[in-house]
Amino acid sequence: SSRVIDGYVEVRISDTGIGIPKGIRERIFDPFFTTKDIGKGTGQGLAICRSVILDKHGGNLMVESWEGEGSEFIIQVPLDANPESEAGDPDDSEQQEVEDNELQLQ
Repeated sequence: SSRVIDGYVEVRISDTGIGIPKGIRERIFDPFFTTKDIGKGTGQGLAICRSVILDKHGGNLMVESWEGEGSEFIIQVPLDANPESEAGDPDDSEQQEVEDNELQLQ
């Protein structure tokens, strides 16, 4: 799902898998962390995603997970693409574009 909240575009991606065990949840965004066998994963995927979203776009990347039920990744990116520009509400055309894109994602 997607929505606009507090100056951010928020996208939530969820699954109905086994969830992420509480013991490793805090480490999944760490570089080189993997639960895969040696040689089967680099542990870079989520670390790179987090870096791009936080460092390059000034956003947030979070996860919520329920063991035995699934997980949900939450991506938030500021509507203001230039963090150094003046703060303020997006004009009507920008807001409409976000709403149109939001409908396409659903």
